[in-house]
Amino acid sequence: MRLYRLVWQVPAALLLITTMLLFANEFAIARPSRRVKDIPYVASTLPGFDPQRHILDVYSPRKQSATPYPVVVFIHGGSWNSGRKNLYTFIGRRLAKQGVVAVIINYQLAPTVEVPAMVDDCARAVLWTRQHIADYGGDPNRIYVMGHSAGGGLAALLTVKDSVFSRLGVDRNPISGAILDDPAGLDMFDYLTKMEYPNDEQYLVPFGKDPAVWRQVSALYHLTSDAPPILMYAGERTYPSIASSTRKFEKRLQELGIRHEFKVLPGKKHIPMVTQLFWQNNIIYRDLLPFVGAKPST
Repeated sequence: MRLYRLVWQVPAALLLITTMLLFANEFAIARPSRRVKDIPYVASTLPGFDPQRHILDVYSPRKQSATPYPVVVFIHGGSWNSGRKNLYTFIGRRLAKQGVVAVIINYQLAPTVEVPAMVDDCARAVLWTRQHIADYGGDPNRIYVMGHSAGGGLAALLTVKDSVFSRLGVDRNPISGAILDDPAGLDMFDYLTKMEYPNDEQYLVPFGKDPAVWRQVSALYHLTSDAPPILMYAGERTYPSIASSTRKFEKRLQELGIRHEFKVLPGKKHIPMVTQLFWQNNIIYRDLLPFVGAKPST
């Protein structure tokens, strides 16, 4: 019986130590940053305002800087029907610690809306950022978008499709570049036309049944030679559809001469492509910081 209690106590002690170390690590990461949460990025008086989805968080370095910090707007994934900004506080904290003002956003999801409305939400969040980010130490002339999975596809579309912003009355796309982390939806026109994989019909809920709309919201078909620079990453063991669409997207970037880097990360599956961002020294942060012109604040 005594041996049984000892065997039980060892893993319990290890769990306690691990929890304490993680808490200490998170405190060390959070201390150099400031979070302001649940800021509406559209006016609450507008029709269709959603107090849970039309909000964002800003993470800024506590250290004062003589020059404004670069800005990264992060768009979460979740198959266009799930996900929320509060799951990604670790990204905001780590970016802020490394000299970046991070904006983590919510946006409306299916089945409440379809993808074109999600694109508009993300564009409005970017426009809010351009208008207000100087108040948080960010540079409104250095706004980059970043996203994982469905959020990566939305980030890509915002970056390369200028009409997303002109439709909102803005004459210039304010995005300086994009960081795409295992992006989904780069070519939904091809994906939904072929329907090659099990349960593909589920994506007709967020994308609808009109092939013209599928093409409209697929970043591949809006690439032009004057697109801003792009960093793109795919997991070696990601979903086949993402593996093929990122290769196709990268080929088009090459053809158009768009400045970019594309890296396939060995052994990585789709979810670990974003959970790796918990660790400050992973390859995406190492590439991202010089890409946006960041100088770590600590």
